[in-house]
Amino acid sequence: MNSSKRSGTVISKQSARAPFDVAHYRKDFPILAQKVYGKPLVYLDNAATTQKPQVVIDALEQYYAKENANIHRGIHYLSQQATDAYDDARVTVQKFLSARKPSEIIFVRGATEGINLVSQSYGRTFLKAGDEILITAMEHHSNIVPWQILCEQTGAKLRTSPINDDGELLVNEFEKLLNPKTKFVSIAHISNALGTINPVKRLIQMAHERRIPVLIDGAQSAPHMAVDLQDLDCDFFVFSGHKLFGPTGIGVLYGKSEYLEKMPPYQGGGDMISAVTFEKTLYNKLPFKFEAGTPHIAGVIGLGAAVNYVARIGLDPIFAYEQELLEYATRKLSEVSGLRIIGEAKEKASIISFVLADVHAHDVGTILDQEGIAIRAGHHCAMPLMERFGVPATARASFAFYNTKEEIDRLVDGLHTVLEVFT
Repeated sequence: MNSSKRSGTVISKQSARAPFDVAHYRKDFPILAQKVYGKPLVYLDNAATTQKPQVVIDALEQYYAKENANIHRGIHYLSQQATDAYDDARVTVQKFLSARKPSEIIFVRGATEGINLVSQSYGRTFLKAGDEILITAMEHHSNIVPWQILCEQTGAKLRTSPINDDGELLVNEFEKLLNPKTKFVSIAHISNALGTINPVKRLIQMAHERRIPVLIDGAQSAPHMAVDLQDLDCDFFVFSGHKLFGPTGIGVLYGKSEYLEKMPPYQGGGDMISAVTFEKTLYNKLPFKFEAGTPHIAGVIGLGAAVNYVARIGLDPIFAYEQELLEYATRKLSEVSGLRIIGEAKEKASIISFVLADVHAHDVGTILDQEGIAIRAGHHCAMPLMERFGVPATARASFAFYNTKEEIDRLVDGLHTVLEVFT
């Protein structure tokens, strides 16, 4: 199979495979068959959360109807069934990300909690006053605020690498900001507000040449691109299950064991202990040291089902098809009078942010909703980025492999309706 490298990820060429059968996959998502305000639903808010295939819904029902029990502490049949399903999901995620071993996969509530865990556990242990943390100007608030909190706690300083007018990271400026004071780097793989795909493998190599650990926010990449963590060689990686066609309230933190072993627990109680006395607690081995209390068992099982579902389709054909949608949507939206796309990076995922004439993004979203079209409108948890582009908010259409070109045509028709209302 012919392939090319992009940002450390293998992406197969669409010409090497059969046409993507989107109609077949749409049948797996029951919510897509409904109508909104009497019109067929067009769901274009996938960067916020994705819809769930029937196999994920079935996995959740199976657990609660036939396997519901706590894990790791029971010797009865139901507990053993639940434990096996939970542990199998960890192996599934490990293989999905090409991580070295299952114990490097930590289940958390989502990418946000994963970043907070690293900032509080690694950051408060190893960073001190005068140290610098480097992020980029396109980060989600979840990859800004935890580091600001850490800086307030330790006296460290947060530095921001700039971007150009197309929404691309200025790599040379990023490299200049790496200096002896830089002790940690945390960057988005894909911008949730712009769709920019950062050259993370190159950035990781730059940091590692200076022995600086790197966290990659993969919330927008894991659902849409093949991610090989051994190839990327990042030290930490996070993603959220609900953006990967899985349940809400579950996510993954990957960490290299050599870092996780040195980090203190993030929370105390439950499975994270090995032995407890009133004088001292001995902590459990990885990954349990970071999974205090009863976990989101159903969420983990549902995430495993989602990962298996996506893996069966294949991230390469998913990415290739979504690129077709992106190219088509970019062309069609560019023809709409008064529409300006915010973020036109050369390397981009299936996200388009835009402003429409003098119409506020919330008004755009409200009118489209009446047409049965779901988009996101606002600052997308990226207020500094909105300020960088001089806009209060954008409308954002984000695509998944179950979307179609016909739905993009409906979006365009809906935008013409918006213009008719405001002119």
